[in-house]
Amino acid sequence: MDLEFMYGLCHHMSIWSYVVVGFLMVQVTMMAVTLYLHRDAAHRGVDLHPVLRHFFRFWIWATSGMITAEWVAVHRKHHAFSDVDGDPHSPVMMGLRKILLQGAEVYRDSARDPEIVAKYGRGTPDDWLERNVYARHRNLGIVMLVLADLVIFGVPGIVLIAVQLVSMPLMAAGVINGLGHAVGYRNFECDNAARNLMPWGLITGGEELHNNHHAFPSSARFSMRRGEFDIGWLWLCIFSAFGLAKVRKVAPRVVVAELRPSIDLDTVRTVITARMDVLRNYARGVTLPVLKAEAAASAGRVTLKVKGLLVRHPQLLDAAARLRLQQVLAESSALKTVHEFRDRLAVLWSGTIGNNERLTAHLIQWAQEAEASGIERLQEFARTLRGYYLSPSALSHS
Repeated sequence: MDLEFMYGLCHHMSIWSYVVVGFLMVQVTMMAVTLYLHRDAAHRGVDLHPVLRHFFRFWIWATSGMITAEWVAVHRKHHAFSDVDGDPHSPVMMGLRKILLQGAEVYRDSARDPEIVAKYGRGTPDDWLERNVYARHRNLGIVMLVLADLVIFGVPGIVLIAVQLVSMPLMAAGVINGLGHAVGYRNFECDNAARNLMPWGLITGGEELHNNHHAFPSSARFSMRRGEFDIGWLWLCIFSAFGLAKVRKVAPRVVVAELRPSIDLDTVRTVITARMDVLRNYARGVTLPVLKAEAAASAGRVTLKVKGLLVRHPQLLDAAARLRLQQVLAESSALKTVHEFRDRLAVLWSGTIGNNERLTAHLIQWAQEAEASGIERLQEFARTLRGYYLSPSALSHS
């Protein structure tokens, strides 16, 4: 009896069994966050089966007291104002230390703002269970979790409870929202500071691929490049095989196939839809090769150290960086030309041109002038545009 009191119903478990249980509980929490709250409810990149939705909704409430509408609202506002004034949890605006150590509190302050929830939380569950149980009795689920852990695991359950209650605030609110906008690598030059923390992860649900997500917010798959592993996508594939999930959107990807006779509206649509891929290809195929050639021929006036200035989104450059960029471009007419052509290409998706005819005319003129530029890499890129198509995988989920 004393043994059952001290170690609960599972009093025969070894220490490694507790480690496995703790790991699995954290995995369920991160799957609830990334699959249900993030990819399904916030961005509609996937449709989870109602059984999975109800289970994950209950788990989130039981382990954090959070309701769906609040999480979704804060996250959508984050995307609307990423790393600028209005972002509810940006380390760029608030400081990395604050988000790392107080990320959960920062999140909670915005989540309890009824105006934010009303504006950004639309389309989330608003049934009887949500209104009368989850929203009305926020702490009941946590109390139930604590009691269940103590009954099942006894005293060791206290450690499991602590691990469970800390996992979401630490990993989601602190690490992902904090470090995910401060350290790591960037596949895509989106207009915010989002970075991929690592190419793979086992306890962050795929959320460590944060730059990929900000480049393609509605994509159900976060891994984009060879060597990247999204464990959340693995679970979606498993659930899909059993009819428990349906992928609605994946990131558009460019494939190069047979060249069209000329640039047409389909080319324009491909370039706009897959603009992150297009910009990446431009940086790798035009900007960086031209930079290397100029650095080799400039006797030290231009160096490879300015790579970041040339490929970074203009919104992320401060006054000092812009001044340095102007100096670099003044030293090299070739770099100035390819940089200007990149900016002119980006006008396509700026929303300032207008109708389809003008968009097509703009890209045709851009390509003609690029081919007449005399810069081999730029000429090759302009010709290759006629062979740009969206990948079949992206079309199949559109």
